[in-house]
Amino acid sequence: MTHTATFRVGSNIAFIKYWGVSDATLNIPLNNSISMTLADAHTTTTVAWDVDGRLSADSITLDGEELSPARARRIVDHLDRLRALAGVNYCAQVASWNNFPTASGIASSASGFAALTVAGCTALGLDWDTTRLSAIARRGSGSASRSLFGGFVEWNKGSRDEESVAHQIHPADHWDLRDIVAVVSAEEKKVSSANGHLLALTSPLVEARSIRVTGWLDEVREALAERDIARLGPIIELDALTMHSVMMTSQPSLLYWQPGTMAILHAVGRWRAEDGLPVYFTIDAGPNVHLICEADIAPEIESRLAQMSEVESVITSRPGPGPQRIDEHLS
Repeated sequence: MTHTATFRVGSNIAFIKYWGVSDATLNIPLNNSISMTLADAHTTTTVAWDVDGRLSADSITLDGEELSPARARRIVDHLDRLRALAGVNYCAQVASWNNFPTASGIASSASGFAALTVAGCTALGLDWDTTRLSAIARRGSGSASRSLFGGFVEWNKGSRDEESVAHQIHPADHWDLRDIVAVVSAEEKKVSSANGHLLALTSPLVEARSIRVTGWLDEVREALAERDIARLGPIIELDALTMHSVMMTSQPSLLYWQPGTMAILHAVGRWRAEDGLPVYFTIDAGPNVHLICEADIAPEIESRLAQMSEVESVITSRPGPGPQRIDEHLS
């Protein structure tokens, strides 16, 4: 049995998002969500279990920096889950690298905890199917449950641990969409998504959003099946705006947007209205804006973003596969 494994896992962008949990212990969300796994924004993670007992504690390195115990807490908690499931008490050496800004609203926790789960379980010799891995990854980060699958994915909220899992709706080659991320700030956000989810129920708007999400999920499923960007776009914008409305009206309020965020939202509206470009926005828990369009107009959108002073950088991704095992380990 090998005790080291390395996997590369794509982040994902949610078209219908989840915000808030019905069970904080199990990380069960208030609603289903639908996402696209990304080929070009990913996390690579190596997990090496110390079966010889040389380590006295877990060692966690992220983007070349060894994390303090406080910053590593969520990761160590997840390693504890894996140890409990496998019935072992080995310490672990974990090295992880994102090819995009960490903790800035590009779902680094999704790819990160998905990669940690599949690498950690594989290194322990746990031959579990993707559905079970999805449930385990969800405990570390809800959106990580979706990154265990490639292409277009739905996470069923469920009501019990084994029910709250994701599944693939369509493979990556079903629709040649692009997620063009306009990065207005690569800084780590002050309030993590994990902490933000706990505030959702303090918002007077959360119930109204939950009621509407069921219909939006149906619309997005049909738009994806038909590959209809004009049908998909308005729904993903509405969903993102209502999610951020819940954030803004929670107690305390979460204001992730920056002036650059608003500048991009206005620009997208102009590009559609004045130039007929079928491009639509969505925003995760952060200031950066994801622009969704089909592949043929992506170069034009990238060019326009590059001319905006508010945009620090642009990251473009295609639909991507599920976790990929890598032969070369990180150190």
